[in-house]
Amino acid sequence: MTAVIDPTVPLTAPVNLRDLGGIEVAGGTLRAGVAIRADDLTTVTEEVADQLVAGGLRAVVDLRSTAELDLTGRGPLGTRAAVTYHHVPFLADIGAAADIDALDQHAFGHMYLRMYERASAQIVTALAVIAHAPGAVAFHCAAGQDRTGVLAASLLLALGANREAIVADYARTGPNSAAIMARIGPMMTPLLRRFGFDLDDAARAALREEFSDAPMREFLDGLVERHGDPLAPLHDAGLTEGLISRLRERALGE
Repeated sequence: MTAVIDPTVPLTAPVNLRDLGGIEVAGGTLRAGVAIRADDLTTVTEEVADQLVAGGLRAVVDLRSTAELDLTGRGPLGTRAAVTYHHVPFLADIGAAADIDALDQHAFGHMYLRMYERASAQIVTALAVIAHAPGAVAFHCAAGQDRTGVLAASLLLALGANREAIVADYARTGPNSAAIMARIGPMMTPLLRRFGFDLDDAARAALREEFSDAPMREFLDGLVERHGDPLAPLHDAGLTEGLISRLRERALGE
């Protein structure tokens, strides 16, 4: 799969893409050009794909479900020889997240904790890609908020970033919320309807108040309360000190 499968899914520029460079971690500052988080990169334009590759992108980690991938394919970046593609789904299907009371961003903290615990092996796999890629790695889900937010937090935890730095990065998605909903609508609407959700209703619920950083705070608190060491589930899933050292080498340019 290299191209968009469903012609009704438009190719557009991402609206929630950012390099994690500049975030303070243990021993220094995460350098630019290592880890990029984003909303859906399979539906970017050819121009955006060219710009990302020219900027040093060498690997993409797609955190979406198989159903989402089946709809879009790998997109324009999938045709770039310089870029490797890694499908590392954090949820078996998009409905796995639909057993919360509502698709309301303010209530997502428990979902993040459950995802972190259940997808710990996938998180370690994604971290290994970031650790060993020859250039920048971009990871994405659909909105670049939830699955992407959990992986960003995992990376920053492994690098020794403090709680407030992790929360601040998560909160940067807030101003992009309306644009995100508009961009992912053509793909997510039919998928969510399979599980009894209407994206228009979900969007109104999510945007009825300002974006909240509470879910990330709840997630980080839950990790400490349940495990003591927030990295314990990842260590159990194969996160080694060697992999953390390699991540630090990449992050700090050591």
